[in-house]
Amino acid sequence: MRLMISFAALFASVILLQLGSGGIAPLDAISGLGAGFTAAEVGLLGSAHFAGFMLGCWWCPRLMGSIGHSRSFAAFTALGVIGILAHVLVENAYAWAVFRVMSGLCIAGSYTVVEAWLQAKVTNETRGRTTGIYRIVDIVGSLGAQLLIGVLTPGAYVSYALLAIFCCAALLPLTLTRLPQPPVAGAPRLRPRLAWDRSPLGAVGVVVAGLTAAAFRMVGPIYGVEVGLSADLIALFLAAFVLGGALSEYPAGWLADRFDRRHVLIGISAAGIAASAATVALAQGGVAAVMLGAGLFGLATFPIYSISLAHAHDYATDDERVELSAALMFLYACGAVVSPYLVSVLIGAFGPAAMFVFVSLVHIGLIVWGVARMRDRPAATRTAFVATPRTSFTIGRLIRRRRR
Repeated sequence: MRLMISFAALFASVILLQLGSGGIAPLDAISGLGAGFTAAEVGLLGSAHFAGFMLGCWWCPRLMGSIGHSRSFAAFTALGVIGILAHVLVENAYAWAVFRVMSGLCIAGSYTVVEAWLQAKVTNETRGRTTGIYRIVDIVGSLGAQLLIGVLTPGAYVSYALLAIFCCAALLPLTLTRLPQPPVAGAPRLRPRLAWDRSPLGAVGVVVAGLTAAAFRMVGPIYGVEVGLSADLIALFLAAFVLGGALSEYPAGWLADRFDRRHVLIGISAAGIAASAATVALAQGGVAAVMLGAGLFGLATFPIYSISLAHAHDYATDDERVELSAALMFLYACGAVVSPYLVSVLIGAFGPAAMFVFVSLVHIGLIVWGVARMRDRPAATRTAFVATPRTSFTIGRLIRRRRR
């Protein structure tokens, strides 16, 4: 209990950071549509976010080695605050894309600091509890960020200022904590080929997860507006997606620990296709039906990343786990960079249902690839499933002993 209390400052910073930088994506989408941005330009903002995310994951461990945890957290959070406030200075999609790169840097860098700090302080006895609480805090912060959008006026100075205040407030708990900064461990080498060498199915699975989740998170507001939701309901629409995903992570993990992960992954992909069809079918059924569709979609698609990650770790040695987690996160980010812009173009050309047609096609590809891989080699000895947040390359360090 004393250890959990000592981590309260870190967890408070995570929640405040989520409320600030985590709320910028839906606010930008709604504000951009109101300002006359095209669907493709709104999608570009989401892709720019994940471009900054990839850069932040690579840069932050090196920066921590130079200036320490607290100063690195302050630097990345300051970038996030600048990126949020700069939105009110100019109303241009390409300028906003640059600002969203800064927001992506903030999210990746700040989470890397928090996870590296936690990893350095936990023991084998407290690792499970700490990771579980951290996962709950992350989900609560994410839900709060989506719901916050419902009370903010799109495009207004006050809206962006409030998000900047939350982001800036995230500095206080971590920088004022009396906990001594941990020593800086060596940054994991980024070797994307390692993921493919250990598990081609796991590698493709995390790319599909990136294509799916980023499309909905970043372009979902466009879909919601297209099917008739008002701006104040977009927040509930995105929150339903996150809540559905949170509810399915652990049941999916239970199945993945008891049956061949490849069967579970294929089944989850099939459920994702069914959920996509259901979401499109429910689009004309009113607000409650649209919300139900978002929840079903999150329920079916959220576990794909964690199951793919666990499957890849089944074929890894203990000394490869951190670098493998980094490689899989990189591949996830590659999919997440591509999908928001691509899906927004498809929506602009073919209508809102095109997003779920795209998602269904990539899941069909995953099913075909999964069946092919099952013919190539037998199932491996399973490691313990861990519901893993897609936050930074260093998450592998925090959970590594739980996979043994």
